[in-house]
Amino acid sequence: MDPIRNPFAPGAGQRPPELAGRERELKAFEVVLERVARGRPERSLVLTGLRGVGKTVLLGELRAMAVRHKWGAGKIEARPDAELRRPLSAALHRAIRDLAVRHRAPDRVEEVLGVLKAFALRANKADAKLRDRWQPGIDVPTAQGRADSGDIEIDLVELFTDVAELAADVGTGVALLIDEMQDLQPDDVSALCAACHELSQSGAPLVVVGAGLPHLPAVLSASKSYSERLFRYARIDRLNREDADFAVMAPIEREDAGIEPEALDALFDASGGYPYFIQAYGKAAWDAAPSDPITVKDVQVAAPEAESELAVGFFGSRYERATPAEREYLQAMAELTQGRDEPAGTADVAVFLGRKPSSLSPARDSLMKKGLVYSAERGQIAFTVPHFGHYLLGRD
Repeated sequence: MDPIRNPFAPGAGQRPPELAGRERELKAFEVVLERVARGRPERSLVLTGLRGVGKTVLLGELRAMAVRHKWGAGKIEARPDAELRRPLSAALHRAIRDLAVRHRAPDRVEEVLGVLKAFALRANKADAKLRDRWQPGIDVPTAQGRADSGDIEIDLVELFTDVAELAADVGTGVALLIDEMQDLQPDDVSALCAACHELSQSGAPLVVVGAGLPHLPAVLSASKSYSERLFRYARIDRLNREDADFAVMAPIEREDAGIEPEALDALFDASGGYPYFIQAYGKAAWDAAPSDPITVKDVQVAAPEAESELAVGFFGSRYERATPAEREYLQAMAELTQGRDEPAGTADVAVFLGRKPSSLSPARDSLMKKGLVYSAERGQIAFTVPHFGHYLLGRD
């Protein structure tokens, strides 16, 4: 069929496959927005799941929902080697601009922007030369004595409080969305939890929505013992058969085309219900189909093309980040699990490689920091990427 009309191409659909089956999370966030805007207490939200289940797309949709409710909203992606101040400053600057268009007191908006600027400027090192100092692009005088102590925990509480009060002035709230939340530095995680705790005590209209890998709850719990009470956790998993079929059929039907039931079976078997894979195999099947409807033969012909694309863009890009020692560890995991999406014992990996467990700790810890594996439970290690073991066993 016409590749120009391919509804599975990135950005082509009105509703991407990653949002199929996520109605529960969307409705729950709708309730959060309503409750917070009415001054009722509500916990912040944390989404967890493997790569490829659509957490980032869902996070983007939640941001769009907040904007439609006239909230201020900002989104950042955490990085292991970056402190929180700079990206957080940019995200909250965006949120304040969202609120400013409805606020009737420009002086009040400038006051909060001055506090944000003071917070942002603390990202600069004290001994940095003038030409090397980062400027946040906030064109107001810098506030003094508020959110500028240099202690990220104190400053974040003060900043969140002021931004939330600005939102309360116009009867809405602020949503801060953080992708790859497990990559925040320990001090920043601690500060974020402390700020959320303070806001929950005061009922201020600001919520944090984080998304990350399955071990994110353990990262938060290790930072603050009370973190379990601060967040509502939602596990984002692969789609069931009904939702997976909908994710395939809905975009096809929007193009007035069809797909045979046997082709749906083949697509589900190939994708395993993971939204990212549904999109990859669906796109390839559409391009391979000479006519309407898409048949099981079209899916079979297209599968190698989809797998080749995944091998480069999804699996290969992550594998290339691993060192030789780390690749050895990953291969051992794949061999032990026979390519299945299940955890391997860390002791079993050591036995398989004929090494002492302690000698493998550096490779394992580095793989965890790179987001390639996570600790499913004590003594267990698993891939963060679905089908990664199968990919490794299929490499030449």
